[in-house]
Amino acid sequence: MTDQSAPRPAIFLDRDGTLIEDPGYLADPARVRLLPGVATALISLQRAGYLRFVVTNQSGIGQGHYPQAAFEATQRELERQLGEAGASLDATYCCPHTPDAGCPCRKPGTALHREAIASFDVDIARSWCVGDQIRDLEPAVELGCRALLVRTGQGARHAAAAAAMAALVAADLAAGAALLSRYI
Repeated sequence: MTDQSAPRPAIFLDRDGTLIEDPGYLADPARVRLLPGVATALISLQRAGYLRFVVTNQSGIGQGHYPQAAFEATQRELERQLGEAGASLDATYCCPHTPDAGCPCRKPGTALHREAIASFDVDIARSWCVGDQIRDLEPAVELGCRALLVRTGQGARHAAAAAAMAALVAADLAAGAALLSRYI
C-alpha cells in the first residue's frame, strides 16, 4: 500500500489536442470530444499513483472570443465525460491571458505547475509534463521533471523537436500512459 501522505508524482496534462479534440477556441460544451483511449489512460495513471492535473492556455478568454464561464462549462463537460468512463482529474489550472501578456502562468511559464506542486505536495522529480506541443513540454526543464509528447492534436508536427529535447514521444495518451507506468 502506498503512503498517501508522502509526496506523489504528477502528470501535468495539456487539454486541447491531448485529452480532447482541438477545434480551436473551444467554448461550447457540446463540442467536447474525448480523444480515443484518454479515459483508460487516466485510470491507468491514477492506479500507478500519479496525480492528474490539466494545465491549459486559454487565450480565447483574454482575446474576448469567449468568457471564463464558457471555459468552465467545457471543462465541466470534459470531467462529466471522464466520470462516465470512471476516470477523473485532480485539478485544472487555466491561463486566460493572451500570448503577448507576458504572464508567468501561460505555458511555457510554470506558475500554474508550481501552484499545483504546492497545493498537492508533488514529487516533481518523478513527475511528467504531457502535451501535443513543445510549449507543453518546456516547463519540464525548469521544473526538473520529464516530458512526453503525444502525437495527437498538433503533436506530429512537434515530434522531432520533442525527441531533440529528450522527451518521450507516444502515439496518444493511452500509449503514453503505458510508457509512464514503467517510471513510477
